[in-house]
Amino acid sequence: MDLLEVRNVTKEFETDTGMLEKLFGTPETVKAVNDVSFTIDHGETFGLVGESGAGKSTIANLITRFHEPTAGKIVFDGVDTSTYLRDGEKEMRQAMQMVFQQPSGSIDPRYKAGEWIEESLIVHTDMNADEREKRVQDLLETVGLSEEHADHYSHELSGGQLQRVSIATALAVDPDLIVLDEPVSALDKSVQFRILKLLKNLQAEHDIAYLLISHDLRVIDNLCDRVGVLYLGEMVETGPTGEVFDQPRHPYTESLIEAMPPRDPDNKLLEKEPPSPLDPPSGCSFHPRCPYATELCASETPELESAGPERSTACHHWESEMTEETTASFSR
Repeated sequence: MDLLEVRNVTKEFETDTGMLEKLFGTPETVKAVNDVSFTIDHGETFGLVGESGAGKSTIANLITRFHEPTAGKIVFDGVDTSTYLRDGEKEMRQAMQMVFQQPSGSIDPRYKAGEWIEESLIVHTDMNADEREKRVQDLLETVGLSEEHADHYSHELSGGQLQRVSIATALAVDPDLIVLDEPVSALDKSVQFRILKLLKNLQAEHDIAYLLISHDLRVIDNLCDRVGVLYLGEMVETGPTGEVFDQPRHPYTESLIEAMPPRDPDNKLLEKEPPSPLDPPSGCSFHPRCPYATELCASETPELESAGPERSTACHHWESEMTEETTASFSR
């Protein structure tokens, strides 16, 4: 059984349409996520990639129940998360933790690092003070920090050290799944490498599943077993990470790969701004930016269909156009 299953999930938000529209009209809505499905197995890393506004963080917030889906289901460890009562939700939040992009924003500056990690143990465990102190020391060592770091406030720690504290806090209650929302994008490249290596090692030691959200394909390639590509709130391609990056089945995936350094100076696809989710294009939402688009793409929305073993894509022309390997533009 899969640890996490996202089933045909849609999330709509009301837009800020002004006072008169709110009083006398029907509020306008935007689909931040539209009919998205994927699964994550125990001990697996699934990546979500796409441009800003693609819906990646909205999906993270839906999974962790900061938002509720407008439609569809999210099933965690065999239980529909919408059915959790108060006690069950506490257990779910223990089994599912989150690490954010900006650790300084997720750690209360009034707490020392050790106190912040211990707070999670106070909420979720029955450990006494001595047991909590020993657990905090062990966690700091696990993430590569010393016992002295426990007495530091957040403003006294570097970005990499703060992210290690965030990871230690997430690990404190032995979760089955950690949602990583752009966990290294705010860090220097050298620090990124060390944090990614730490996450790999922790996964191997503790059999944790990760949902990794990133706009950086190299981070996804480094850590993820499988990847899903989001465009304007819709899943346009999924599959094993190596296969998707070596031979993309959707033009948007190809464009993301070609936009990575070293860049192709003739690649102009992603210089155009994506359409507004308030007024998405007819047919395939990517067709205004797609070099392979035809009249069919403008008139009919492609379904997410099988594109080989463990592969899927939402493109009318993937069989005729998306066949050449792209490893030359995405070197590992």
